Amino acid sequence: MVDSNLVLIGQTIAYTFYVLAIMSLVAWFAYRVTKSEGSKEIKPALFYALVTFLVVLGASLHIITHETIPWKSMDLNRKHIVADKTFNISVANHKFALPSEKLLINTNDKVMFNVTSEDLTYGFGLFREDNSMLFQMQVIPGHVNDILWQFDRPGVYSIRSTEYSGPKGIGMIEKNVVEVIN
Repeated sequence: MVDSNLVLIGQTIAYTFYVLAIMSLVAWFAYRVTKSEGSKEIKPALFYALVTFLVVLGASLHIITHETIPWKSMDLNRKHIVADKTFNISVANHKFALPSEKLLINTNDKVMFNVTSEDLTYGFGLFREDNSMLFQMQVIPGHVNDILWQFDRPGVYSIRSTEYSGPKGIGMIEKNVVEVIN
């Protein structure tokens, strides 16, 4: 899987250039319309051609960035994918109950995290050692809350709640409990 940090950086750059192109068109149009001395009329064909170009560019950008989302194909085809490991985790009274002290995963394993809540809506997020988030999901009581993920490199991860569940929710952190090994 492509790392989500790389996807975020690529999308940030692409969308920044796209917004700058839109702002440039609006600034150019505003300048040409408000210029008083010897202003030339903007031909509608030129304006509509530029707007059409930006619409096509924007739609293309959305399609291209949609294809870079690393978990999309696995999520769309998950009924055909068998998880290598499944971890059943429950959450109640602002505490994660893990199946073991440390969740060990082999590189390239497809892992199903099946998380149930006994009382409130919580979040379930896996965070890297630099505190950036790898993935997250909501955990709603009475519903199936699972996520399938493939780990393609070794690392150590912490579990945190990513939803507000009251003042006690801030302490819902299980440090370094998920370890991906070769």
